[in-house]
Amino acid sequence: MIFVKGGSERQRELAMSMAEFCIKKLMPRMKSLEVNIVLKDFGKDSAYGYALPADEADTSRPRQFDVEINRKVKMRRMLETVAHEMVHVKQFARGELYESINLGMHRWKGEWLSNNRQCVKDYWDHPWEIEAHGRETGLFIRWAEANDLAKYKWTQLD
Repeated sequence: MIFVKGGSERQRELAMSMAEFCIKKLMPRMKSLEVNIVLKDFGKDSAYGYALPADEADTSRPRQFDVEINRKVKMRRMLETVAHEMVHVKQFARGELYESINLGMHRWKGEWLSNNRQCVKDYWDHPWEIEAHGRETGLFIRWAEANDLAKYKWTQLD
């Protein structure tokens, strides 16, 4: 189940479509996912989005997720961000990524990485971010083609 709130009606409709597409591509056999997407104004926060297991989710292999997306960015960026965050949902749901906020550590594919010497501090070098950034554009393009939207100017790169 996917729930989308906030943003405009069109933003909600497209975000829902993108999330459904990503689940079919990334996690086709997972039938018990619950993804709550909130499209909101991030204010001074320059991030595009966030995805974490919901507070009530199983910590080992969660199936409930809270995703926040910055609704103030251009439509293509917003939808690429939905795709990016859905890659993180896949990583958490499959047990590839685990985050211990209290300990300041992440487990990536079975290996614990702390926020000190063992783990790179640069966001761009985290392996889970490399995968998410590497897949977001391809997911967006395939989604746009599958929905006959690739012909529209807003789907093109600026």
